[in-house]
Amino acid sequence: MSESERGSGAGGQAAAAAREVRGGLAGLGRSGEGEAPSRGVELLGRVGLVGYGLVHLVVGVIAVQVALGGPSPSGGQADQQGALSAIASEPLGLVGIGVMVLGLVSFGIWQGLAAATGFRWASGWDRTQKRIGSGARALAVLGVAVLGIRLLVTGSSGSSTGGSQQATAGLLTLPAGRVLVGLVGLVVAIAAVATAWTGIRRDFLEELDRSRLPARLRQPIVWVGVAGHVLRAVAFAVMAVLFATAALTADPSRAGGLDAALKTLADQPFGAFLLLVVAVGFVAFGLYLLAEARARRI
Repeated sequence: MSESERGSGAGGQAAAAAREVRGGLAGLGRSGEGEAPSRGVELLGRVGLVGYGLVHLVVGVIAVQVALGGPSPSGGQADQQGALSAIASEPLGLVGIGVMVLGLVSFGIWQGLAAATGFRWASGWDRTQKRIGSGARALAVLGVAVLGIRLLVTGSSGSSTGGSQQATAGLLTLPAGRVLVGLVGLVVAIAAVATAWTGIRRDFLEELDRSRLPARLRQPIVWVGVAGHVLRAVAFAVMAVLFATAALTADPSRAGGLDAALKTLADQPFGAFLLLVVAVGFVAFGLYLLAEARARRI
């Protein structure tokens, strides 16, 4: 074979390899395991997972401090708003919030696309469940992104409890308002059951390629994921009870978000212990999300 032929063959192989890489990236979101529409969205989505994990870690830390009766950042507001405010109060915190918002929006887009057309490697009810889960996660992370944007623009992220009570009051003014508030409670209750079931069955492992994690962390991440999903579901269940109570009494002050749910736990017998256990669950879920940022299947 002549030198020119060898050069032509090498060039053809390089061009073919380049086309394969471009095709693989272009195919993300349309076939196979990958649901991100581009490599850039994937990378930003991983940043968003890190940010989402940090928010849960800070919520857990605030709840631990409240349970132990000590001082806490953000006036003891144990919810996403309080976590964002605590992060923003640190040096370069607003810069961090901006990066988190960008990542969360990207991850929300990624999961929205997955909910619309993704998981083609699965079929039937299994695929439907995964798409519903991606849609719910898209709404959750975009909700946190909106809070971050509000904090950057206005300097305040508000309160989950105040927002829940205002929304409940608005619903109660509508025809069949109590039914609508009850339906909100039912949706939250379903989310609580689904979250707990995901943890108990360890369905979240289907999203991970654990070979990307250090060998010594692979099994601990399983237990961290189980604890995070199940104990986080307890907080959702309390939120569902609060909305159900608001519906039965037609009293919007009975409704509440995450902060109210955690403080309701604290007011129960052995409340400090219960709150501490759920707080550990939020920390565990935050750690799981940090691992997911690295090991999520793409």
